[in-house]
Amino acid sequence: MRDDDSAARERRTRGKRRFDDDDEPSFLKRGRQPGPVPADPADEADPDTGEVWSSWDDAVHGPQPHPAWLVTELAAKDTELGVLKTGKEADVHLVRRAVPDSDRSCLLAAKRYRDPKHRLFHRDAGYLEGRRVRRSREMRAMTGRTAFGRQMIAGQWAAAEFAALAQLWEIGDRYGTVAVPYPVQLRGTELMLEFLGDPDGGRAAPRLAELRPAGAELRGLWEQLVEALMVLARAGYAHGDLSPYNLLVHAGRLVLIDLPQVVDVVANPQGRDFLARDVRVVATWFAARGLPPGLVEPTALTELLAREAGLR
Repeated sequence: MRDDDSAARERRTRGKRRFDDDDEPSFLKRGRQPGPVPADPADEADPDTGEVWSSWDDAVHGPQPHPAWLVTELAAKDTELGVLKTGKEADVHLVRRAVPDSDRSCLLAAKRYRDPKHRLFHRDAGYLEGRRVRRSREMRAMTGRTAFGRQMIAGQWAAAEFAALAQLWEIGDRYGTVAVPYPVQLRGTELMLEFLGDPDGGRAAPRLAELRPAGAELRGLWEQLVEALMVLARAGYAHGDLSPYNLLVHAGRLVLIDLPQVVDVVANPQGRDFLARDVRVVATWFAARGLPPGLVEPTALTELLAREAGLR
């Protein structure tokens, strides 16, 4: 009988790939699709355990060096543990990746964009401005919102979020640090991310909107947020849909999540508007919870961020 390592090594290995707007659309269709029929025979779950082979070898990998906690062994298997979050565009599932008969395991958040018939990409036309899609057929499909076009948009969201998280993870001393989940891998329209929460997966880190911080804690979270927005601006980005619902608080740190619509504020004609809206939404939330109006004045912060981004 073959052992797990031998069986795993017989799977097709494509290695690391970088997403490019000129890649064939089949790249976008490789991810796991919802429904009873898996996209690849290797994705079939064990009927007894519910495990599937880890998709690590068939995905684009996150920045190196990989964190020590991350399981990258080919013999690892993934087990679905439940749904963490449902959203308009994607659902997030909790997955345990473990090497059988060993103590090697980690928890991951699998963000999966929905079937093209059920995706609700709101306000996507504005977000797509400034993104490169050079094939005219693909651009026409995206503009016309055909089924293929919606899948192209989903692929762009997944790739854009993965790329933004990878860049924010890597930029370090160049722009300053910002807390984001480690982007583990990208496979089609599925993102695997670092799970933030209890070590046993019992509870995910709460969203800022679920908390009632006050006093020094509230001010500290605001200062962390301003620093994060500064780092984004220096890198040329706006979150694009920032709110207390896509900010997590984990071990006292404010963590940015949900970046599929990340905006290049220089290339996008509406870049400044997205920047201003991000600031206005979060400033309103913090002011409503007691921060002095002068500290959370949105116009001044927007102008500061615009200068950091090089906008005139």
